Amino acid sequence: MDRVSSFDEPLKKLLGGATAKVMAEHLDLHTVGDLLHHYPRRYEERGKLTALADLPLDEHVTVVAQVADARILMFNNGRGKRLEVTLTDGSGRLQLVFFGHGVHKPHKELLPGRQAMFAGKVSVFNRKMQLAHPTYQLLDASDADEATEAVDAFAGRLLPIYPACKQLDSWRIAKAVDAVLPSARDAVDPLPASLREGRGFTPLPEALLKVHRPQTKADVEDARARLKWDEAFVLQVALARRRYADTQLPAVARRPTPDGLLDAFDAKLPFTLTEGQQKVSKEIFDDLATEHPMHRLLQGEVGSGKTMVALRAMLVVVDAGGQAAMLAPTEVLAQQHHRSITEMMGELAEGGMLGGSDRGTKVVLLTGSMGMAARRQALLDLVTGEAGIVIGTHALIEDKVQFHDLGLVVVDEQHRFGVEQRDALRSKGKQPPHLLVMTATPIPRTVAMTVFGDLETSVLDQLPAGRSPIASHVVPAKDKPHFLSRAWERVREEVENGHQAYVVCPRIGDDAEEEKKGRAKKKGPEEDPDKRPPLAVLEIADELRRGALAGLVVEVLHGRMHPDEKDDVMRRFAAGDVHVLVATTVIEVGVNVPNATAMVIMDADRFGVSQLHQLRGRVGRGSAPGLCLLVSEAHEASPARARLSAVAATLDGFELSRIDLEQRREGDVLGQAQSGVRSSLRMLTVIDDEEVIAAAREEAVAVVAADPELEHLPELRTVLAALLDKDREEYLDKG
Repeated sequence: MDRVSSFDEPLKKLLGGATAKVMAEHLDLHTVGDLLHHYPRRYEERGKLTALADLPLDEHVTVVAQVADARILMFNNGRGKRLEVTLTDGSGRLQLVFFGHGVHKPHKELLPGRQAMFAGKVSVFNRKMQLAHPTYQLLDASDADEATEAVDAFAGRLLPIYPACKQLDSWRIAKAVDAVLPSARDAVDPLPASLREGRGFTPLPEALLKVHRPQTKADVEDARARLKWDEAFVLQVALARRRYADTQLPAVARRPTPDGLLDAFDAKLPFTLTEGQQKVSKEIFDDLATEHPMHRLLQGEVGSGKTMVALRAMLVVVDAGGQAAMLAPTEVLAQQHHRSITEMMGELAEGGMLGGSDRGTKVVLLTGSMGMAARRQALLDLVTGEAGIVIGTHALIEDKVQFHDLGLVVVDEQHRFGVEQRDALRSKGKQPPHLLVMTATPIPRTVAMTVFGDLETSVLDQLPAGRSPIASHVVPAKDKPHFLSRAWERVREEVENGHQAYVVCPRIGDDAEEEKKGRAKKKGPEEDPDKRPPLAVLEIADELRRGALAGLVVEVLHGRMHPDEKDDVMRRFAAGDVHVLVATTVIEVGVNVPNATAMVIMDADRFGVSQLHQLRGRVGRGSAPGLCLLVSEAHEASPARARLSAVAATLDGFELSRIDLEQRREGDVLGQAQSGVRSSLRMLTVIDDEEVIAAAREEAVAVVAADPELEHLPELRTVLAALLDKDREEYLDKG
């Protein structure tokens, strides 16, 4: 069997159809290589008990614990039987429950003092942690027992605990790994020999054996160090090759024109740009002046003036005879950008119109819900080149949209766009246009190096002068209801002082589908009966109009409203005619109403850290200080409350993004658009392995500079080809 093909062998050949089917459907493991890269999550020492106190809710877990007691209970007038078993490990207790005919075997085997491995999903019933109908394997059984084999296998060894699922326990996965382990010696080693020897790494086949069947803790450390490095290095080589390929693409250089649109715009600015804005603008202008496409990520704290920087870049391109397109994730945001950009530009945005400047250009809006006549005119302005700047949603990507000469694409809140959408817009230029990606979600350096590794990064971390501080407080609605009453009084006080407020809720409400989903979810026997559905915009708005905020103008804004209706509400709120806007997270990005000073976030524990930070950035945008109240019914000692306290304690988005990443781990934070990386990062954690990633990036850049096609590194090329299947290619194709 040749060295690559044993890794490509389908699992059903070695494990049988049933097991292979479960692995494919529930764990996304299809080949021998996939299973060998399904690493243990942790290791147990035989006789050392797991901390039951730390079990995560709603996760499938494997624990090693001791039976403290077991009892059979009758219910339904003696017709039903239930076996309850209590496990202990010194740190906590855990209840197991078995029903019906399933009670006989465990009743005989799970005697007090017995030790076993148990696997199941952790739930809460009657406020106690429990595993319902767990599978188990005894670890201290007598010779006559079928588990003797297991005891021998585990005696004196580290016990690998694998990421498992309901249909397949950790120890069954371990048995399957035993069947494929001999193939580990066929592993193709991606590291150049000089690099491997220079860093003293364990050979790859040995690392795979050590990670699955370690004899000592040192084995585990060795294996992890090697496997982490491989993941980081292969990914960084892929990104370095992508950056190299981009430098080979042609693009039209766009240089600032003296006395053009940009100079006219800068001359009428009523304030000076911050140092940060000037520095980042220079980086962008330098990129635009080159003959290969710019690929730059602009990270900026909420309100740091990213739109101003992007607009100045667009004006340079218009001056140089090209067109610029700005892509926004929602219609509300596209309309908001269009409004603020035309206001900032004044007569410069009315090129060719009566009263417009002779140096001006047309700024058009293009969204899916526009009327036919306005749409036809906008399309015409784009194809003739009359409009230098277009702002729109993904309606910009449709086939019908043609540009005269597209020179720059600005993508706002990049993580909300699929890769295909960005590519479709890029393909509308005669040559690849320059690309500027903006995000207000601060991204830790390591994530920027992996997820956005093919983009050069600029950071705006200064707030423009005149921005006010935001005070944030947690309002514990359950423990201290009078705090919530005080929150509504504060909102009323802000309005009486001439300001406005937002109230944010997780759900819209009043939707049959939504209600049905909520009810279905609540049904399960192990669901916490106290758990209510999230608060809804329509209900809270009604309550406030009738109660705490009676007499004020309270309006709603959410995604199911007609676009004209949304625009009307936003216009009236911006004009100050609406006192309180009760909304979903549609206001999360880009909404700019400087007079809004207070925000109350209901069920704040149901939002992520970065999302709360984004929402909070909607207040304190003017000269008056901002106030953000995080309302929660979460228990004081819960992780949810700890998250809220972290948000209340700092306005530093980078600090919060780190906390967010630590709590949610990679998958969530990187978002669905980047999910291609999920399968390639198994050992590496983006948050903890900053040094590994930085070192791997350095090595990768050197390797690609010396040999862009990897002609002298066939093994690395083979591994890259396996990593970069179609999905992964698209994931990397950000620029």
